[in-house]
Amino acid sequence: MTEEKVFLDPAAELFPVPAVMVSCCDKDGTKNNIISLAWVGILSSDPPILGICIRPSRFSYGLITETGEFVVNVPSEAQAKLLDHCGMVSGGDEDKFEACKLTPIPASIVKAPLIKECPVNFECKVIKVIDDYSISHHLFLGEIVAIAVSAEYKGKIDAGKMKPLVFCNGEYWSLGKVLGKMGFSKK
Repeated sequence: MTEEKVFLDPAAELFPVPAVMVSCCDKDGTKNNIISLAWVGILSSDPPILGICIRPSRFSYGLITETGEFVVNVPSEAQAKLLDHCGMVSGGDEDKFEACKLTPIPASIVKAPLIKECPVNFECKVIKVIDDYSISHHLFLGEIVAIAVSAEYKGKIDAGKMKPLVFCNGEYWSLGKVLGKMGFSKK
């Protein structure tokens, strides 16, 4: 008889998850930073809520706590190395915009900058933080207050053209092909 499943120890191994670059700034808007995150997701559609998880020891944690704002920037697969760099270096030690030759541009509502080179940017205002000190990461619930899409995409979020990244158990992957649209099983 063949075993049907092998049981593993509990771990944070859900995959794939979006690989994004979150930009933030200090209260004065003079110190910008980028943190790479993969524990990110949409948590509500009305109002639109996006959740990001950050360790309290991270430089960006303090900035986002101070301002109550952040921008989730969706990079393309061509930006994988930049994404990885922004996750490996502290913003307290390096200006990541400068080091990665990324362009901070003003957001429409929040103080945190958009990353110009990323195809999509979600401006968020923190509405709640789940900060149970018995867990490694704290969850910031951010209401999406504006979305910017690079002009070349004509105002449409098109994953096929934008080629976003996903994170799978320590590796960055690009997305594959479209398998169907929501509701296709009912047609």
